[in-house]
Amino acid sequence: MSKASKSRSNKSRSNKSEILDRVFMYDLVLDVEIGVYTHEKGVTQRVRFTVDVDLLPATDALDDDIGRAFDYDTIIGGIKAIVARGHINLVETLAEEVAAHCLAHPRAASVTVRIEKLDKEPGAVGVEIVRQKGRV
Repeated sequence: MSKASKSRSNKSRSNKSEILDRVFMYDLVLDVEIGVYTHEKGVTQRVRFTVDVDLLPATDALDDDIGRAFDYDTIIGGIKAIVARGHINLVETLAEEVAAHCLAHPRAASVTVRIEKLDKEPGAVGVEIVRQKGRV
């Protein structure tokens, strides 16, 4: 588990008076066509995704049915679909699209998206955004 993942798992909820469930997906690395510079066009770079989605508790039983749940495959599938559309100039744009995908689910209340380009410099560079439903 990365340092960012460890700190995220220890992070307290932003609004302790509201009980929320959380689904997370940490450290997914994909090859992504991303970047504004000429040398970044037509090539892929390794990009790491970390996503936390706070959910309103289910109002009815999910009946142990994955089709009724918001799960990590929802996050992963959304990221892969966004990346498959082709070249994205800005990491910020990619983060916004991932956040919008997650917040489209009726139970989603807020999302934290961290995206890191792993091949830009030694270490990682990127962005982290936090979005809430109705405030995207």
